[in-house]
Amino acid sequence: MNRTSESTHNDIGFTCDFMTELSNDWQEFVSRQEITPGPAAARAGFFAALPDFGVIAASGADAASFLHSQLTNDVETLGGGHARLAGYCTAKGRLLATMLILRDGDDILLILPKELLAAIQKRLQMFVLRAKVKLRDASGDYAILGLAGAFESAALGAYLPEPGDIPYAKQDSESGSLIRLPDADGVPRSLWIADPSRAIAAWPVLAETLKPASSASWRLTDIETAIPWVVQATQEKFVPQMINYELIGGVSFKKGCYPGQEIVARSQYLGKLKRRMLPARLSAADVAADVAAGTEVFSETAPEQPCGMIVNAERGVDGDIDCLVEIKIAEAADAVIRLGAADGPALRFLPLPYAMPE
Repeated sequence: MNRTSESTHNDIGFTCDFMTELSNDWQEFVSRQEITPGPAAARAGFFAALPDFGVIAASGADAASFLHSQLTNDVETLGGGHARLAGYCTAKGRLLATMLILRDGDDILLILPKELLAAIQKRLQMFVLRAKVKLRDASGDYAILGLAGAFESAALGAYLPEPGDIPYAKQDSESGSLIRLPDADGVPRSLWIADPSRAIAAWPVLAETLKPASSASWRLTDIETAIPWVVQATQEKFVPQMINYELIGGVSFKKGCYPGQEIVARSQYLGKLKRRMLPARLSAADVAADVAAGTEVFSETAPEQPCGMIVNAERGVDGDIDCLVEIKIAEAADAVIRLGAADGPALRFLPLPYAMPE
């Protein structure tokens, strides 16, 4: 990403006072902005800073081949014009992390929940050995924002190109990288990864077109698109197919080996998958508190042990809680499923926004 110099900012008319603000820390800047608490409706249009995500940057001559040997997706063919989902598994095929991967010049960036970053970076580092690759926490070098809704604006043209309509297509400019993501219930979404100074400069211009919203609002759109994120509470709980990761492009079955590859491939080709991830909703009248990832769910027909687990959950605009649930397919089809215990609140399952194979 092209970092913008002070002289460039001065050339386009920034005041000295604003230049001082541009040099401030991105997270500190975001903390001072007026952001309406609670979820925002994607259809109305919003943008959100995403401080829950961090960035690992991989550099060096062997960066692509090294990551290719570690992640579930093809890194060696990753070009500058697109991004990809990928997972990082244990030797037993269980996901330690899910992430978005993209190129930034000579670096390859891994965008993943910040709470996992240090442990994932340390684990990857263990396998570098003699490979010519350096891994670093580059979270402070980038501002990450989610954009929901149409944002055509002459003023915004100085910062953001037209996002197009191809999922995971990536456009680079002086302002950073804009990645088109799958729609949320027909609402276009994009991820903007920028130099913090550019994001700070663009904030008031964005706010003229879109509503500043909480990061929870963005997480809700990921749930609406049934795109899961592994967090600390769910590490090593799922083989990729259990959370539909191959259905959304997060697994390549044509690439070479990676940790857990044999088990992931066996799950794909031998027998019928018995567990999947489905979207569901909990009524606000039944659930007063927020629902945590990792919470178990139970079937009324077999209440003695859990039949699944909450992958991600967020409260919606109407107060109901939308969630992604990893579950035994047969139980979801034939029984009432309840949160936390056999007598807990009932889940209402919703259609997936993408096709499920027979």
